[in-house]
Amino acid sequence: MPDVALAAPNEAAADAGEQVALAGGNAVDAALAAALVTMVNEVGIVSLSSGGFVTVQPADGSAPVTVDGWMDMPGRGPRADPDPDTGTWDVRTDYGGGVTVTIGPGSVAAHGAVAAFEETHARWGTVPWREIVAPAVDVARGGFRLGSASRYYLEYVHDDIFGWDEQSRACVHDASGAVTTDLVVVPDLAETLEVIAADGAAALHTGDLARLICDDVQARGGLLGRGDLAAYRPVVRPALRVELGDWTLGTNPTPAVGGVCVAAMLRLLDGTPHAVVDGRWSDADVARLVEVQRAVLGHRLDVLDHSHDLVADALAYLASVDDEARSAGSTAHVSATDGDGGACSVTVSSGYGSGMIARGTGIWLNNCLGEQELNPRGLHGLEPGTRLLSNMASTVAHHHDGAALAIGSPGADRISTAVAQVVAGFVNGGMGLQQAVNHPRVHVHRAGRPDEVVKVETDLTMYYGGVGATLLRRDAAGELHLEAAADPRRDGAVRLVRS
Repeated sequence: MPDVALAAPNEAAADAGEQVALAGGNAVDAALAAALVTMVNEVGIVSLSSGGFVTVQPADGSAPVTVDGWMDMPGRGPRADPDPDTGTWDVRTDYGGGVTVTIGPGSVAAHGAVAAFEETHARWGTVPWREIVAPAVDVARGGFRLGSASRYYLEYVHDDIFGWDEQSRACVHDASGAVTTDLVVVPDLAETLEVIAADGAAALHTGDLARLICDDVQARGGLLGRGDLAAYRPVVRPALRVELGDWTLGTNPTPAVGGVCVAAMLRLLDGTPHAVVDGRWSDADVARLVEVQRAVLGHRLDVLDHSHDLVADALAYLASVDDEARSAGSTAHVSATDGDGGACSVTVSSGYGSGMIARGTGIWLNNCLGEQELNPRGLHGLEPGTRLLSNMASTVAHHHDGAALAIGSPGADRISTAVAQVVAGFVNGGMGLQQAVNHPRVHVHRAGRPDEVVKVETDLTMYYGGVGATLLRRDAAGELHLEAAADPRRDGAVRLVRS
């Protein structure tokens, strides 16, 4: 079995990846097992009703690939209720600096993360699928306590979002109505995972679980129907590649916009930061970073978020960025790298949560139609079957000497800025991996708008993301070593598994 380095959002997820690696699994196996555990115990952040992306650097050094399991717009089949906005309402929360989200049954999109996991496993996994799911079954059956990220989020929204559905309220609240500190055991969830372990992702798309989800959503006024889940397919695409010194990075291609933003930022940074002194970016390098973020995020707000042909507009933008450079998710993430040179970056999200648990399944359903910043055309403004926008930027990299990197982050619109800054600090600035992850970050909020704010991190906070990164590096003597870095901004956990 290969040695494996893993960075995960919590200890139970890291334990799952370690368990699978010790059973002979590679980076892909370990990352998927860890990510499935987050779908159990990162309540309010992710669930089995998530979308996500998996970017893989194959161990043979071939081109990186992204498996797109992001959300589809539902509505393929007939509806009893002709009003598509039935079953939704808006909630204003101070979480993340203040945001308005749309929740309720009508905010639920067609999930795809587990289908993407299964596709990834079929291509690059080595241990049986049942073993990948087994740790998540155990966590669901034995129960878990809410981690810091879940607790932080739920303190803002436990009543408004997670309190209107009876089963949801019972799971996250204690007898006094506060966010629970007790062991959480979600009814039906372990049994649901056992079905997924036996039947694969089909259980969530054409099986009884899919029927239970869709029937409950539509009974409560939502749009998601059986035809939406049955028609869903993960899409395998060449990753968007970025040459950065001796590294070749692969990140999410369109229709996600997060990877496009990471690629554009790294190209425009053009070697910034230069050699880091005393472990800090220079003032000039930070100023250049702000300038680059303003250009890239402003273009996204002006053009990409409203594009009718995102692929063409993104390619045209990256081509223009190349010319200039030559002249000048609520989300969870898991990274894993193995001693054979394989790397796997997994990012998943269920949005802010619709607030409902589908009856008979134990699955908290997503509200990805209700993430207003990702749906500029409105709640149900896309054609059924269309992929939604995403901030995610699951990223891997391969060095000409055989080294490999996996990196990504949660953090909504801070994902691309967090990933770009850590990669730039590590590759351009010569920082160590953990040093680059720990370094204070900058984020340009509402770039190019009258209310633009340049936010500079003083105290480390989860607002600026939660990067997880793993590395296979070659030392001066030519020996390969594994490293893993978790972000101190969240309760991340790392594991190094040696054969």
